[in-house]
Parts: sequence; C-alpha cells; structure tokens
Amino acid sequence: MPETMPISEFKATCLKVIDQVKNTGISIIVTKRGEPYALVSKPPEPQKQETWMGKYKKEIEITGDIIEPAVDETEWNVLK
Repeated sequence: MPETMPISEFKATCLKVIDQVKNTGISIIVTKRGEPYALVSKPPEPQKQETWMGKYKKEIEITGDIIEPAVDETEWNVLK
C-alpha cells in the first residue's frame, strides 16, 4: 500500500522523497486537502542499449594472423 503525504510536506521535501521512492520502490500518494492529487512511483528500469562491441561474436570467425600486415613489407610505399 502506498504511503500518503500532504502536498505541502511533499513540496518542502520533494527531492528527498523522490530519492526515497527510487531507492525503496515504495510509492507515495500526494494529497491536497485530503484528496489524492498525485502518485510518485519508481520509474521502470531503463532498457540497456545494445553496443557494437561483441554484437557479431557468434557470426564472425577470425582466421589467420590478425597481427601480421595484410601485404608484404616490400610493397609498403613508406619504406621505399
């Protein structure tokens, strides 16, 4: 059951209350003149963004030596 809090108290301590709701997961019903006015609840967990690192690890296979140059050093223009 969510806790209730008068709007004047919420206004004075809103940042603290929001942190409390996020950390505990317990919702707060803000009341105005005894009537429910707003509901402060924990937001859903954000979806993890898919990164490019490791995305194709099951689709790509590395063969050969990936450290060796692609062409022979004698073909490098910089060494001529």
